[in-house]
Amino acid sequence: MAQQRIEIVQEFSLPVEKLFSYLSEHENLAAIFAPAKVTRVRNGDTSRNGVGSVRSLRILVAPPFEETVTAFKENELIEYRITQGSPLKNHHGVMRFYPFNQGSRLHYTIVFEGKLPVIASLIKPGLDRAIRKGLKAIR
Repeated sequence: MAQQRIEIVQEFSLPVEKLFSYLSEHENLAAIFAPAKVTRVRNGDTSRNGVGSVRSLRILVAPPFEETVTAFKENELIEYRITQGSPLKNHHGVMRFYPFNQGSRLHYTIVFEGKLPVIASLIKPGLDRAIRKGLKAIR
């Protein structure tokens, strides 16, 4: 099955520390994954949102799935994988944060495949649109 890739580079007027703080809080991700409902399942091994932290996402009437943070470097990096309950496989999300001018730049990449043919290619356009729209609303 074909691997899908979403890549977004966006600048913000917020300093890196504020953008990172906002996007590292699981509950805030509902704004960029709309219409998904995002809830915290478990705190991380050494910090609330760090490695090992788990969130549950539920999109409309679909069954919920879980994402687990696999790498976390304060104000620089968040990586995560879907670990349970999704029609996707080989999913890997990476958020990289950089200072840019007086604000910050986010480089966000998600790669994934579907467990069944065409699933991933059907999911990609809606996910891409939702994330771009949600990120533009962050002030």
